[in-house]
Amino acid sequence: MLSDIEIANAATLRPIREVAAETLGIGEEHLVPYGHHKAKVDLTYLASLADRPLGRLVLVTAMSPTPPGEGKTTTTVGLTDALHGLGQRSVACLREPSMGPVFGMKGGAAGGGYSQVVPMTEINLHFTGDFAAIAAANNLLAALIDNHIHHGNELELDVRSITWKRVLDTNDRALREVVVGLGGHANGFPREDGFDIVVASELMAIFCLTESWADLKRRIGDIVVGYTRAMKPVTARELGADGAMAVLLRDALAPNLVQTLEGAPAFVHGGPFANIAPGCSSVTATRAGLRLADIVVTEAGFGADLGAEKFVDIKCRKSGLRPDVAVVVATARALKYHGGVALADLGTEDLAAIEAGMANLRRHLRNIREVYGVACVVAVNRFPTDTDAEIAKVVELVAAEGVRAYPATHFVDGGVGAQELAKGVLQVLDAPSPYEFSFTYDDDLSLTAKVEAIATRLYGAGLVTWDAKARRRLLRVEHDGYGALPVCVAKTQYSFSTDPTSLGAPSGHELHVREVRLSAGAGFVVVVCGDMMTMPGLPRETAASRIDLADDGTILGLS
Repeated sequence: MLSDIEIANAATLRPIREVAAETLGIGEEHLVPYGHHKAKVDLTYLASLADRPLGRLVLVTAMSPTPPGEGKTTTTVGLTDALHGLGQRSVACLREPSMGPVFGMKGGAAGGGYSQVVPMTEINLHFTGDFAAIAAANNLLAALIDNHIHHGNELELDVRSITWKRVLDTNDRALREVVVGLGGHANGFPREDGFDIVVASELMAIFCLTESWADLKRRIGDIVVGYTRAMKPVTARELGADGAMAVLLRDALAPNLVQTLEGAPAFVHGGPFANIAPGCSSVTATRAGLRLADIVVTEAGFGADLGAEKFVDIKCRKSGLRPDVAVVVATARALKYHGGVALADLGTEDLAAIEAGMANLRRHLRNIREVYGVACVVAVNRFPTDTDAEIAKVVELVAAEGVRAYPATHFVDGGVGAQELAKGVLQVLDAPSPYEFSFTYDDDLSLTAKVEAIATRLYGAGLVTWDAKARRRLLRVEHDGYGALPVCVAKTQYSFSTDPTSLGAPSGHELHVREVRLSAGAGFVVVVCGDMMTMPGLPRETAASRIDLADDGTILGLS
């Protein structure tokens, strides 16, 4: 089989104006083209659709990730193509890939095989410049903070309390902790600082949760950058930064429209990681899809304990959106891995390991139905090494939980390979739901109680512990009037616990909070647990070493 990039390079793409017009009814005058195959959809036009009824929303999530990958984006694309092939007006809503993982360990994030969004190389690299705009706006605020201090510090900002970091869209562990302002008086005051990756920035979360230029500017103004010596919060608005930052993000806020290999429309917009941020594509893109199509298929990052939880407790809480059905992606390989099989042995049939690993998927299914109150199906993403007996075992085990599982071969076969899955999704969409949608916790709980609700109800933890510094920071956040905000738990994606090696469905473990960050503009409080870093490092063997440029200008090695 051809590689992902070979398949993408061989594809014949339709002009994006045709995709927009024929499937979504968007006239060419409402598009801002970026070449022939990608475009932004004008925000003013989208605002004019406010009275249209919303379509139905399908949330694609997964069991806890494993090193081989489960194919969540690939399944989102394959399911969209399958629905499209069945005559449904469907659109995918995906996150934009971060170049950190593209050149790091994961590679690209435009799907795989014959279930991809295209143009794949452009989506995985600079795309329409949204991430560059976010980085520029973020770093403008950082520069304005230091400039304000240099020119007299009228707001009396305590340099030891500054919480706003600089960002860039590559993995670079050397920049996690830095000192700025060295070199004498002309360069400002030396202070400790650091870098996050763009997708972990509060500005990225704001970008994904806002739906208008006015709301964007308001949220930016609400950003707390640090504190005075009297512990009074200092905001971006007080620094006079909100207007200029909003200008830098003005054009980026319009959602990006591309297509799948089979010509179905796809919005690719926004892209925070779900282990350190909300992990969902933009509300703007999702609502646009719901007003323009009958079914929107969107994904949330990593497992259902991370991406789906943040989709429900942050995105849905803030936007009023509600998923009509969840598709949980599982693989025989992932089940065997959670059942104790070594990475090198995942190609060997092992039904006992699948049964043992079912503990992980079982907890995710319980959380989706009993905690979030969303009906679900399981997509069994089939790989070439999977045996018929293994696939049958997965279907049997899932059925024992009262859920239908649908084997799918969309990676190899495109939309046709996901048609049975699509039919199963349509059946659930057309039937009355036996569940009532709910959040993991109520708004009026304390921040501590909200964290404990996530830890105990979703992760199976026995207790939550706090570093003394994190506890003091939490109390300060509540004292300043932010106690009603939802929480965003940042932890490893590989386990229900904070230990990435604790596979399956660990119970009774400790969730240790080492840091608390206020994201006042985005409207949530980040709780950093375990060894989670908001600036990833590069692995020993990087994806960058496989990426190359041929003499004729062809990009090679992206996956």
